[in-house]
Amino acid sequence: MDTIKAVVEREKPTVLIIDSIQTMYNEAVGSAPGSVTQVRESTSVLMEIAKVQGIAVFIVGHVTKEGTVAGPRVLEHMVDTVLYFEGDRHASYRILRGVKNRFGSTNEIGVFEMRDTGLAEVKNPSAVMLDGRPENAEGSVVTCAMEGTRPILVEIQSLVSKTAFEIPRRMATGCDYNRVNLLVAVLERMRDLKANKACGIFLGRSDIYVNIAGGMRINEPSIDLAIAMAIYSSEKDIPMDAGTIVFGEIGLSGEVRSVSMAEQRVREAEKLGFKRAIVPYSNMAALKNISGIEVVGISNVKEAVDAISS
Repeated sequence: MDTIKAVVEREKPTVLIIDSIQTMYNEAVGSAPGSVTQVRESTSVLMEIAKVQGIAVFIVGHVTKEGTVAGPRVLEHMVDTVLYFEGDRHASYRILRGVKNRFGSTNEIGVFEMRDTGLAEVKNPSAVMLDGRPENAEGSVVTCAMEGTRPILVEIQSLVSKTAFEIPRRMATGCDYNRVNLLVAVLERMRDLKANKACGIFLGRSDIYVNIAGGMRINEPSIDLAIAMAIYSSEKDIPMDAGTIVFGEIGLSGEVRSVSMAEQRVREAEKLGFKRAIVPYSNMAALKNISGIEVVGISNVKEAVDAISS
């Protein structure tokens, strides 16, 4: 750190990049590089350099397999901004996500593609995520998720097949595994509220696989309805209309609850040429001024099933 400080004072750069903080050490501290004490003291020196010299300092920290900053979390508490660079090693897309910003908003993301010339900005993530999507295929449903204030259309895929084992398999990629199990239970207990009769589907002897195409990971509950409809579509061999988008949160009794920013979601679908949107009925009031796309409001899972079957 003493050498770095001397070079900065001599060269007076506008940007300083430290890669990585776990390898930096202060000779005045006796502990090894990467320890809590070394990270804290090295970061303190870098913050002093940034404020005294008036330069921007980027500190790179290694992450664990779980995707969190390796070692002490004291680093995240000291700095002004924490940015996570996310992405699956087998996918070409990367997401720059802000999780802390002392002087601004964290409700934005950047989407990039790794090419042979380096990282390139993806200006329309929705179109990229839907590229190659099969049309009118069973178990394929398009939904809209909000990444901060940016609506992104993604494809939910599901495959339901009869199991060869005593206990059926459940797999979820890109979404919460426990949430998928909850939605399977709701589908099995689905009722026609008007006729007051059960009309669920039996999935106790079926393997169920759910995947979000494109390597995205989404945890917001607005994709519940799309996951449920993808499972139902695959089980019943009902092709989903390629021009339909679905979103909504599902409660334990099968009701479909409203989601935030419904208008932005529908307008994003309209922009990409979708003709129909199946949305929670409680969001219909906020969508009354939309005319370029048919909006269908539903109150429960049974109405959603009827909407995709018609």
